[in-house]
Amino acid sequence: MKPKKNPNAEIGRNSGLYFMIGLTSVLFMTWQSFEVKFYEEESKVSEVVQVTDELKEDVPITEIIRTAPPPPPPSAPDVIEIVEDVEDVKETVIESTESSQETYIEDVVVKIEDVEVEEVEEEIVVPFAVIEYVPVFPGCEHLQTQTERKNCFNQKVQEHIKATFNYPPSALEMGITGKVYVQFVIDSNGQVTGIQKRGPDKLLEKEAERIIASLPKVKPGEQRGKKVSVKYSIPINFVMQN
Repeated sequence: MKPKKNPNAEIGRNSGLYFMIGLTSVLFMTWQSFEVKFYEEESKVSEVVQVTDELKEDVPITEIIRTAPPPPPPSAPDVIEIVEDVEDVKETVIESTESSQETYIEDVVVKIEDVEVEEVEEEIVVPFAVIEYVPVFPGCEHLQTQTERKNCFNQKVQEHIKATFNYPPSALEMGITGKVYVQFVIDSNGQVTGIQKRGPDKLLEKEAERIIASLPKVKPGEQRGKKVSVKYSIPINFVMQN
C-alpha cells in the first residue's frame, strides 16, 4: 500500500532544527547588542570675553557738610589774685535742754474748781436667787409676792424653751444628745445679754443660744430702789425619744 503524502513535502519534519537555528540567532544578536559601545562626540566650547574700552558708572553726588571749628580754650589770666577770707563765721551754739539741780521750776497751781470729776456708774450684777425685786416676765405682773414672781419667771422661761425648741437635724442624724448649761444676764433695760453656754457639742450650744436670745423683754430687777442687771442660769437637756 502506498503512502498518501510525499515524505519530502512534510513541513513539520525539520521544525526542531529550524527552532534551534532561530533561537541561536536571537541569542547571538542579543549578545552583540550588549557588546556595542557608543561614544559621545566632544563638543568644542569657545570662550568669548567682551572687553569694553569705557566704563561708565553713575557716581552719587554727595554734599560736604562743613562744621564750625570748636572755640579755642580760654587763656589763663596773667596775674592770679589771692583774696583773703576776712569774713567771720558765727558758730551756732546749741543750748542743752537738760535741767540741773540749780534750775528753779515755778510751782503750778491748779484750782480744784477747774477740774470736772465725772461719776462712773459701776454696773452691778446680782444673782437671781438673792435679788430684792426679781425681773417680771410678761404675764406675771398680777402677782404680788416676790416668791410668786420668781416661780412665775422660772415657769415662763421653761414654757418659752419648750415652745421654741428645735432639735438640730445634724445632731439628730449623728445621735448627739446631752445637757447644755446656759447663763445669761438681764440688764437694767430688761434685755437679754451676755449669753454663755457649755455643752457636749457646738450644734446643741448654738441651738440653746438661739432659744435664750429669743426671750422677750422683761421688767428689769431692782436692788435698793435701783434697776440692776440680774444673772440667771438654766440647763437645757437635749434628749431623743424613741
